[in-house]
Amino acid sequence: MAFLNKIVRTALNRAPWRTSALCACAVIALLGGASPAQAAYPDKPITLIVPFTPGGSSDIIARSLAPVLTEELKQPVVIENVAGAGGVVGTQRVVRSAPDGYTVLLGSGSEILINKIINPSISYDATKDLLPVAFVATGPMVLLASPSLPVNNVAEMLKLAASKPGGLSYGSAGNGTPMHVAGELLKIRGNVALTHVPYRGASPALVDLMGGQIDLAISTLSAANGSIKAGRAKALATTGAQVSDLAPNIPPLGKQPGLAGFDLGVWFGLFLPAKTPSDVAQKLQAAAQKALANPEVRKKFAEQGVTASGEPADSLRKFMAGEAEKYRAVVKAANIKPE
Repeated sequence: MAFLNKIVRTALNRAPWRTSALCACAVIALLGGASPAQAAYPDKPITLIVPFTPGGSSDIIARSLAPVLTEELKQPVVIENVAGAGGVVGTQRVVRSAPDGYTVLLGSGSEILINKIINPSISYDATKDLLPVAFVATGPMVLLASPSLPVNNVAEMLKLAASKPGGLSYGSAGNGTPMHVAGELLKIRGNVALTHVPYRGASPALVDLMGGQIDLAISTLSAANGSIKAGRAKALATTGAQVSDLAPNIPPLGKQPGLAGFDLGVWFGLFLPAKTPSDVAQKLQAAAQKALANPEVRKKFAEQGVTASGEPADSLRKFMAGEAEKYRAVVKAANIKPE
């Protein structure tokens, strides 16, 4: 760089004074070592990748957050749904994108951690290839029973399951989702055999639960709320360790006899490619924290069964480390395999 500076200064000294001001400004910027693109970030629209189809929890959260991020960053934040392979396709898109802050991922447990634990051959390692920017939200999942199942609480469900090993089925939003992991942990901690029925999303699982095709389901609270309120599904417990403010009338699994400490939920964060400059990441983090403190955003999140976080990248990184240990232990104990 010193050698380059010397050449540029020499050229500038020899140049006629009628050299354009634009050229001189460019030389000064080069000598200062500043990157105009970085200094101006953002100076064009930002793409927020949702690695699932429209209408799901990730999509709704992203669409609640994007308008406020747009206000904070003074540039449009545009949602792009890149679905496929349980979130892997959209995540790969971000991992392989330019590390300039203009392609952001709204990530969750499946595509960030669980998929890689289940299938090490996945081409990316999100803990190395992605940079956590902001902790967006957390929320409980809920254990549901079909209206026709003769149980009204967790104790009755476990007793019935123990009386007919493998005779009760539970549905999840798919293999390797947090709902699947929670179901397998319930089997281990409750010492019961349940038959897992994976679906492609929460909605079809709920339809079959309400129709009596499956006995139980584990779902996000947001997806299940309507069915619970309409009496078409029985909420037996949330999957947390404590009563959730979002569902104060539903007991937590972590308070049930024999299940003390049970604590698994859904979570969301913002991520950038790993080599994104720190000043860009910090600007996006600051904007996200302001957006997540917005009362309207927090209200919309609560309606979706999650609590806005807004904690910085370090908090998200530490949280992910703890979740990864939980996931890894369940995947190993339950011998969960890729589809």
